[in-house]
Amino acid sequence: MRYFIYLSYDGTNYHGWQIQPNANTVQAELMRALSTLLRQDIEVVGAGRTDTGVNASLMVAHFDIVSFPSGEGWEEVDLAHRLNRLLPPDIAINKIVPVRPDAHARFSATARTYQYHVSDHKDPFNRHYSYRCPFTLDYEKMNEAAAQLFDYTDFTSFSKLHTDTKTNNCRIMYARWENGIFTIKADRFLRNMVRAIVGTLIEVGRGAITIDDFCKIIEKKDRCAAGSSMPGNALFLTDIEYPEEIFL
Repeated sequence: MRYFIYLSYDGTNYHGWQIQPNANTVQAELMRALSTLLRQDIEVVGAGRTDTGVNASLMVAHFDIVSFPSGEGWEEVDLAHRLNRLLPPDIAINKIVPVRPDAHARFSATARTYQYHVSDHKDPFNRHYSYRCPFTLDYEKMNEAAAQLFDYTDFTSFSKLHTDTKTNNCRIMYARWENGIFTIKADRFLRNMVRAIVGTLIEVGRGAITIDDFCKIIEKKDRCAAGSSMPGNALFLTDIEYPEEIFL
């Protein structure tokens, strides 16, 4: 059987999602808990890989199991409860659902949504989860610039250099600022893409570049032309969408 795990996590204490040597990651914690609970080695595949410090209010991963340990009744709800008892407090399992054997947490996804939080004032209770911007921003102009993203598919200018992706093409479906939160939805994202887009939109918002400059940056297909990559702590993966037919 293959199962999808819906989880959320605070990325503050983790070097991102993906397992790596000599670093604590969300994937490693989840695999450790599942393997302990199910008394067998369990591999977990995530829908993507969030970077160091990035949070997820919704992440999806899948795992396979031939049979559950004997002598106990196993239900998806019960498994989620048991996992939550084993996992650290900054990782929470929301639900576990059975899916078709060919369903894939990463490749079956049709869209992903991220949010980036920006604050214009000092807030001791939100300091870990938003970026305090030192500039006065024109959000109307930033939304005008964000709307230009729909006219492009190649986002090399917003991608981390030297990645192993075969293409830098993405289809952006939604991109808008509201109340200091930038929400962006696409069929896929490149590494550091959202943080680079936000960094460049902030340049528009503070008057350092024009909307026309923003378009030219995309057309250059040069990461060095774009704005800085924003801190990861203010970024949240908030949704991942799948076709209904993959669920049992």
